[in-house]
Amino acid sequence: MMDKIVDPKDFDYHGPALDTVFETYQELRGKCPVGHSEKHGGFWFLTRNEDIFAAEQDPATFAVSPSMLMPAFGTDVPLIPIDIDPPEHTDYRRVLLPLFTPRAVAKLNDGMHETARKLAEAVAEGEVVDASALFARPMPTIIFSRLAGFPEKDWPMFDQWIDDIIYERTDNPERAYKAGSEVMDYFDELLKSREGMPKQDDLIEILTTAEVNGRKLTHDELLSYCYLLFLAGLDTTAWAIRSSLWYLAQNPVAQKQLREDRTLIPAAVEEFLRTLSPVQGMARTCQKDTVVSGQEIKEGDRVVLVFGAGNRDPEAYTDPDEILIDRPNNRHLAFGAGIHRCLGSNLGRQEVVVALEEFLGVVDEFSLAEQDQAWHGVGPLMLKIGG
Repeated sequence: MMDKIVDPKDFDYHGPALDTVFETYQELRGKCPVGHSEKHGGFWFLTRNEDIFAAEQDPATFAVSPSMLMPAFGTDVPLIPIDIDPPEHTDYRRVLLPLFTPRAVAKLNDGMHETARKLAEAVAEGEVVDASALFARPMPTIIFSRLAGFPEKDWPMFDQWIDDIIYERTDNPERAYKAGSEVMDYFDELLKSREGMPKQDDLIEILTTAEVNGRKLTHDELLSYCYLLFLAGLDTTAWAIRSSLWYLAQNPVAQKQLREDRTLIPAAVEEFLRTLSPVQGMARTCQKDTVVSGQEIKEGDRVVLVFGAGNRDPEAYTDPDEILIDRPNNRHLAFGAGIHRCLGSNLGRQEVVVALEEFLGVVDEFSLAEQDQAWHGVGPLMLKIGG
């Protein structure tokens, strides 16, 4: 641990700040578990597992509106259902629940395996490959796009939009908003093109036929749903697959364990999600004056629940910064908690499990081809294949 505490006013959890964010978490939890940052317009941050979990159970105090995204994901329109508070939230969320139950996800399993296997076979043919471009990114794009009803001819456009909206928004918000506008236009046209077409067994069909409080969703509501599902369905899972491979490329013992005992993979995935989570924090807005761990937070203040810090809290986990692929009783915050817990968590975790099963089953032993590669994001992951 460094001698000088990280200045709380400079705390961030985006971009290059993620390179050393775990050391930052360690310091802040110990010396400033609830602090105030001047980044992104100013926000309070909670870093202790117990405080984050309590806030997630109290939506009346910690509301998601105007948005839990900080900074915005290329649009200022509230995204349904994550930016909607009770009581409306329940009705909006209920629309999508049938798609993401364990039973519904199980029906996708064969297709997931086939997709992952084909992609892994392409990786296995190389000596030095970009496993992000060849495997981690296309796998969730293919799986979720088929589920959602996004035409295959459009898939090549998606990666650039994702990169511009999610990874350019802190330094280049104009670029993020331009991409966001293009995505909204894309879904506007896609939804219009589906009018009058025969029924299809996909997410868009569910949305266009759904009712909330006895009425059909408006066109703007449909756009909001599609926009959010597009970003969440493609980016976070790709990040989780890439970061899992990043870790295994540097840890041959763990890689060997998972190759020899595939039953360990689900537990390993939970541990990768805990320690290398794609979602390091989400914002709330305080609805009334409150106190968290002795710190007063005023009505109207923005508050970030730093899931990544809570997931490495020594009060909640033994050896919290160690990645133990067989860690038992691993209740983590990678998907959040409470009423806003990630709707697609069953699908996301199963995609990562299948990804590792097929990758380890098809691809020979692998290691990092370049040592200075970031753990986070969906950027290139150069792997050396073979001993």
